[in-house]
Amino acid sequence: MITPSETVVYSASLVFPVTSPRIEDGAVAVRDGRILHVGDRRWVLEALSARGSAFREERWDGVIAPGLVNAHTHLQYTHMSEVAARDYTGFDDWGDAFDVVYERGPHDWAAAAAEGAALSIAAGVTAAADVVTDREAIGALHDAGLHGISYWEVYGKSNADWDERARDEVRAQIRSIPSPPGAGVSPHAPYSLEVQPLLELPDIVREEGLRLHIHLAEAHMEREFDGIDGYAGPAGHGEWPELGADSFRALRSHGIGVSSTQFVDHLGVLGPDCHIAHGVYVSAEDRALLRTRGTSVALCPRSNAVIGLDMPPVAAYLREGNPIAVGTDSLSSSPSLDLLADVAVLYRVAREQGYRGDDLHQRLFVAATLGGATALGLHVGKERIGQLGVGAVADLAMFEVDSRDPDVALATLVEDGAGRARRTIIGGTERFSTGTA
Repeated sequence: MITPSETVVYSASLVFPVTSPRIEDGAVAVRDGRILHVGDRRWVLEALSARGSAFREERWDGVIAPGLVNAHTHLQYTHMSEVAARDYTGFDDWGDAFDVVYERGPHDWAAAAAEGAALSIAAGVTAAADVVTDREAIGALHDAGLHGISYWEVYGKSNADWDERARDEVRAQIRSIPSPPGAGVSPHAPYSLEVQPLLELPDIVREEGLRLHIHLAEAHMEREFDGIDGYAGPAGHGEWPELGADSFRALRSHGIGVSSTQFVDHLGVLGPDCHIAHGVYVSAEDRALLRTRGTSVALCPRSNAVIGLDMPPVAAYLREGNPIAVGTDSLSSSPSLDLLADVAVLYRVAREQGYRGDDLHQRLFVAATLGGATALGLHVGKERIGQLGVGAVADLAMFEVDSRDPDVALATLVEDGAGRARRTIIGGTERFSTGTA
């Protein structure tokens, strides 16, 4: 256990800082929950000795990296893994099975979320974007000592029932989220909320200086279509706002094929303070729109596979420069909360989609660390995470990987990293260890 103001040097055969070149025989010095030095082990030890700083060293024969950032999950559904035990034919099919288990109850959401947090930490995750639907789970990240953002989810609100009382309820819920970590709101999806709440929720969040997170382009019906595979409607794509439709579903009933991404952008949802989950059914225009707004995409490929959806356009996101992150989603639609299992799928999908760049391992590992921090707005400033840099929060993950060849080690983490986490340190405090070094 680290005592106050004690300096601990975590050294390893290989250190991946993410925001600087990898370091063979490297070290990370930590004091008071923050990173004091990162660099060559000998230099770090000499720098501390020259200053007369007392320290102790803990050696790891493997890889030290920033803690992973799960950019989309619902920890409260950890005990609903039976839903993910089979494959589905689409979102509606999966949703029906989910509703049966959700409504069957009773559920101990707090206990389920706590178990999900523990499973995440054991997989090297130190921060998460946790979407919360039931109040009992609202303190999951806080209670587990995880960093990230707890998002209060707003679901199923129509224009008619979106009144002052509903707005006040949302304000009360987000103000009740225990801090740390940060707080935000998740308007569930464009097909589950009508126009008025989708218009006003971003304003409420931005008045409070918080974060937004929305499920977007996840279901088949959210894709853009035109005369080739559907009827664009009498107003056409360019004139659809003039219809004054009450909802995205209403547009679809008029035969308007505008995408859900373009729809929510028109309502002011997207922006650098917002990141989306899934981003499967996006056109080149949609992807350009996300880049223009500075909106990151949390990719959750294993969840998409269980639900029966297509794979996201990983190669296109990478080629075009969209900021991406990685999420597991919940155990109600994913086999595990091990983020590196999703990274491995993204690697395979990117190659299958024709991405041939030799930077793929690096870019996907960045997506699982700094990319997740960026999606949550935690990549810069005093509370920055997802990186090993001086002054950053001391979130570290140690992995059992053959570190003799840095390229092979990185490839192993990306293509076969699931189950390799051996120690997790959050804010300078050990939160998980297998006891092996």
